[in-house]
Amino acid sequence: MKDFKKHFPALQGRTYLNTPASGLLSKPVYNWRKEQEENFLLNGNDYGATLEKLQNVRETIGNFFHALEENVALVPNFSFGLNTLLEGLPQKQKVLLLKDDYPSINWPIQMRDFDVCFAETTGNIEQNIEAVVTKHRPTVFAFSVVQWLSGIKIDFNFLKELKAYHPDLLLIADGTQYLGTEKFNFEESPLDVIGTSTYKWLLSGYGNGFFLFKESVKEKIFPNTIGFNSAANFDSSPEDTNFAKHFEPGHLDVFNYGSLQRSLQFMEELGVDTLQSKIEVLSKKAKLAFMDLGLLPDTIMNRENHSTIYNLKGDDVLFQKLKKNKIIYSQRGGGIRVGFHFYNSEEDLERLLQVLKH
Repeated sequence: MKDFKKHFPALQGRTYLNTPASGLLSKPVYNWRKEQEENFLLNGNDYGATLEKLQNVRETIGNFFHALEENVALVPNFSFGLNTLLEGLPQKQKVLLLKDDYPSINWPIQMRDFDVCFAETTGNIEQNIEAVVTKHRPTVFAFSVVQWLSGIKIDFNFLKELKAYHPDLLLIADGTQYLGTEKFNFEESPLDVIGTSTYKWLLSGYGNGFFLFKESVKEKIFPNTIGFNSAANFDSSPEDTNFAKHFEPGHLDVFNYGSLQRSLQFMEELGVDTLQSKIEVLSKKAKLAFMDLGLLPDTIMNRENHSTIYNLKGDDVLFQKLKKNKIIYSQRGGGIRVGFHFYNSEEDLERLLQVLKH
């Protein structure tokens, strides 16, 4: 497998398995940012050119994830985008959430006037979801594609069947722990909405994210957030604002969104198929090794397809041992959470296993 470590200086002298908490900055993205900052310092800003650059960012996102350009919204992070969406979602609806899902998706919904029901993430998560949908008949299902604590990835084939049997069920997904780990075609997916922060697996730094919408969503969600930049020009009326532009009030940070664009371009230059293949191979090897060591719960061991995130059984003694050996990870959910991205290698996995075994 190809080694991409040369593009990420932060990997020198450490084993970095903490992408589920924060992805790293690549040299191409850093160099792009440096060039842009220097140009701004020396020449100031041409706002007309900025608007054109932002439109180019939307085009890049749309092409990368197979979404309509006009249905791409640039947001500073997932939480901002979801709260904006929820303000436009009629209240009194029944919303299905996953128990122990990431707070940024559950809290905003629980804080509003929705009738909330939950599905368990233990055992067979897909069966749990189907059972709750059948019993409670929610109108909205909001969830993370990949669970932040366990790394469980919801089966897209299941979601397609769920949508087929419940076509009016609005599927709103958080892709923060998913997008960037494998190829994703939004238009062909069963999802109605997916949003993401891009500082993790998309390696774009902080202050940038995006939401993608299907056309049908515009008949169910009515966002009212607005400000300059939402409208086409100063003479436009608020009513003329396009759907996705409601998520973009005010001036946007072209440096942050440009970083996202440059990171996506960098992944394309490396070869998206190549990156996905490497992540898959490394993740499967990790799962088998962790199973042999008895570090995974039955829920994970029994799933055929898993993400690249694993939460290993461990205590503070192991935490200190990993820290001493410069293995970077996070303590989450009472365990040791690690994740493997395309800049990781089999040597990283072997180094982790050596520490876990001794």
